[in-house]
Amino acid sequence: KVVGGFGAGVLVEGLEALFGRWIGPAVAAAVGALVPWAPARDLIAGQYGLVTLGVRYAVAIVLPIVATFFLVFALLEDCGYLPRLALLLDRALKRLGLSGRAVIPLVLGFGCGTMATLVTRTLETRRERLIATLLLALAIPCSAQLGVVLGILSASAAAVTVWALVLVLVFLVVGRLAALALPGRPPSFYMELPPLRWPGLRNVLIKTGTRVRWYFAEILPLFLLASVLLWAGDLTGLLAVATGALEPVVRAIGLPAQAAPAFLYGFLRRDFGAAGLYDLARRGALDAAGLTTAAVTITLFVPCV
Repeated sequence: KVVGGFGAGVLVEGLEALFGRWIGPAVAAAVGALVPWAPARDLIAGQYGLVTLGVRYAVAIVLPIVATFFLVFALLEDCGYLPRLALLLDRALKRLGLSGRAVIPLVLGFGCGTMATLVTRTLETRRERLIATLLLALAIPCSAQLGVVLGILSASAAAVTVWALVLVLVFLVVGRLAALALPGRPPSFYMELPPLRWPGLRNVLIKTGTRVRWYFAEILPLFLLASVLLWAGDLTGLLAVATGALEPVVRAIGLPAQAAPAFLYGFLRRDFGAAGLYDLARRGALDAAGLTTAAVTITLFVPCV
């Protein structure tokens, strides 16, 4: 409700309206008056423009969803629940070749896969680190991607359920196969549990604000870089070639050809691709089955750069 309803609904609609009615037309008018070269105008305010695609996706679509997700995650974190989750899941994770300690990087993967992969260094054995990294890359969506996917699917409880069940099934099957394929035994796990407490408002706000600042510092430049690459590909014709090569694959999984660019975006950043799917969903190009298929596919997609 918080991420999919308020974040992806109320906040995204408000910011999208702001971009559509005011910011986009104002930028297009200013660029049209000041920039004589058509490709340069397209770079700023065209279909793949820095403002009309990069900034709009990052600020109007992904930011409100990510910010609400960070807020909920900070509440869970500050109340002392995560160490209990590690203890509760220790026995189940041992079947996947991991221990309860692996909960920390796996949960961090719901924030950022890069950060979580670095944290796998805290696991005791190389076997654990390999299995945890494999599962992070394959079946753990980062906060931006998770938020956008929840936003896309929030109107249908059945769609969310199917998406979640597929991810859990892939996570368990791949983890079990990896545990059988890699020799070794999971280590013992001991952890001191902090007391449960009411989340501190100041702590929650600081953590949320810090992560939102990290998002702007790390993600916004990548969205802008993606816009430049897409603009250059459009200008040279390479984008049309790449999109054309993806279209048969997209059709084979029951999605319209318009979804191909979104998966192309996903090679740069999976949340960028998820935002492209969100755009399609808002335009009514995907039905409930298509949305579910697209969400599952983008989550199990090639990890972003």
